[in-house]
Amino acid sequence: MAPSTKLPKDFVWGFATASFQIEGSVDVDGRGKSIWDDFLKLPGKTLDGKNGDVASDSYRLWKEDIALLASYGVRSYRFSLAWSRIIPLGGRNDPINPKGIEFYSKFIDELLAHGIIPFVTLYHWDLPQGLQDRYGGWLNKEEITQDYENYARVCFEVFGDRVQHWLTINEPWCCAVLGHGRGVFAPGRSSDRNRSPEGNSSTEPWLVAHNIILAHAKAVKVYREQFKPTQNGQIGITLNGDWAIPYDDSPENIDAAQHALDFAIGWYADPVYLGFYPPYMREVLGDRMPDFTPEEWSIVKGSSDFYGMNTYTTNLCRAGGDDEFQGLVDYTFTRPDGSQLGNQAQSAWLQDYPDGFRALLNYLWKVRITAPVVSVYSY
Repeated sequence: MAPSTKLPKDFVWGFATASFQIEGSVDVDGRGKSIWDDFLKLPGKTLDGKNGDVASDSYRLWKEDIALLASYGVRSYRFSLAWSRIIPLGGRNDPINPKGIEFYSKFIDELLAHGIIPFVTLYHWDLPQGLQDRYGGWLNKEEITQDYENYARVCFEVFGDRVQHWLTINEPWCCAVLGHGRGVFAPGRSSDRNRSPEGNSSTEPWLVAHNIILAHAKAVKVYREQFKPTQNGQIGITLNGDWAIPYDDSPENIDAAQHALDFAIGWYADPVYLGFYPPYMREVLGDRMPDFTPEEWSIVKGSSDFYGMNTYTTNLCRAGGDDEFQGLVDYTFTRPDGSQLGNQAQSAWLQDYPDGFRALLNYLWKVRITAPVVSVYSY
C-alpha cells in the first residue's frame, strides 16, 4: 500500500511571525526601545534602508490580521512578545507597562475567540535597549539570566491561564553569530571594524550562546515549578539548523557534514537535550568554549518539552573551510557533477531541497533529541 500523502487530522498547522518584524508602533503606549530600533537606522544595515517603525503595522491592525488568519483556516499562530513593550527598560527592578500587557492579552483572547491556538515566543531577538546599554545585554551572564527569568515569570503570570504552548528563545544561533559574530543583526558586534566599532567575533558568540541557553533553562525551571502544575502547558526552545550532506563519500567530507551539524544544531540541542556540548566544538574552540557548573547543567539538561525546528535549506559540505561558525566546513549547493542541489532562491544561502527536511527530522529524532518535534518550516 502506498503511504498516505495527507497530513493527519490532529496536525496543527499555522503561521509564525516576530514582534519587531510586524508590529511597528515603536514609540506607542509606553514601549521602550529594543536593540533593533536604532540599529536599523544606521546606513547600510538594511537592503532598502527601511526600519521597523511601521513594519506591517500589526500593532494597529491586529484585529484585521487575526481575521485574515481565521479566513485561511489556520489552527495555530506563533507570535512573539516584545520584551520592551512589557518591561520597557527590561530589568527585574524596572516597571511593567500595563499597556503592553493589555495589548497582548487582548491579542490572545481574540485568537482564542477565532479558534486559533496561540504559540507564544518570549524572545525573538529584540532585547530591550536598556539592558544592552546597562550591562552589555547577553554578554553579562549574571544580569541577563536574572532579567530574562523575571520577564518570563511576568509573562507566565499574566498570559499563562490562556497559553498552553511557550517558546523561550527563537533561533539563538542568530543572536550569537549574526548579532555578536558577523555583526549583521542587532546589536551588530563584530571584530570587523568596517562593520562595527566594537566586538570580538572569536569569543563573544560562544559566551552569548552559553548565556542564552542558561537563561532559557532558568525560565523553563520557573515555569515547571511555579506555573505548569496549574496551567498545564508545554515549554521549549526553537532552534534553527539546516541539513548537511557530504559533498562526496570521502571520509573527510563525511566528517565535515557531521561537523557542520555539530556547530549549527548540536551547539544548542546537545546541552538542552543530552547534557553536554559537542566534543568537536571543544576540539576547535579550546578554552574559548565555556562550560556550565554542575548545578547549571542540572537545569540545562532536559530543559525542553519538545524540539522546535526551524529549517531552511540543505548544504553540501566539504572539509577545509575557514569559518568557525560553520565548523570549519565549506558549504556549497553545487554537486561534484556541476548540477545544483535545488532551486535557487533570492538569498544566496538558500535553495530548496525537500528531501533534506525529512532527513533532518529523522536525524534529530534518532541522534540528537529526546523529545517530540514541533516543526516550523520557513521556506
